[in-house]
Amino acid sequence: MRHIIYIFIFYLLCVLPTALNAQTSSVHSSVSVSDTFPVPPATKNLLFYVQRTHNKNTIVYEINYNADSTINLSNPVKIYWIRYSDKGETAPLSYIQNKYAYGVDAFITDSVKQTFKLNFVSYKKRDIYLIKSKTSKQYHAYMIINGKLAYLSKAFAKIEGGSFWVPHITSVEITGKDITTGNTVKEKFTP
Repeated sequence: MRHIIYIFIFYLLCVLPTALNAQTSSVHSSVSVSDTFPVPPATKNLLFYVQRTHNKNTIVYEINYNADSTINLSNPVKIYWIRYSDKGETAPLSYIQNKYAYGVDAFITDSVKQTFKLNFVSYKKRDIYLIKSKTSKQYHAYMIINGKLAYLSKAFAKIEGGSFWVPHITSVEITGKDITTGNTVKEKFTP
């Protein structure tokens, strides 16, 4: 019963503001540019990943556990690169990448249940909720995608020009799985 209440609260907090503020469009094409990019290995800690048109290097977002297997409350998400253009090696984000581009701000929303609200440091208009599933006992990144409550799996940014500090992002496509049906849901929007 509590799970239903949390979903309802999540719906009120996320769906209504998103529906009122965001101009979105559904993705009608079944194949997109992002479908040709490499997919990071599925691990039990993987939440989602981000890719861009620049190259096939991928930013990975995982649960950040302490040595005792509890979630790190001050920094619940571990972020790193998989550099596919450099033999698939992993590397940490630079300070600038973490603070101004690909990092996330995490706010604890329930200290007992250890749930969090996440926002990208570079785009705060879409909320992501980090909640531990009662059935799988694993954390998932929940987000409203095309009007559906879903597990976020990936985001893809189409960048056309701009500069290092202000890239011209023409669209972002987010993909996830509807938590009710398990179907893939996609949404494309202009930030």
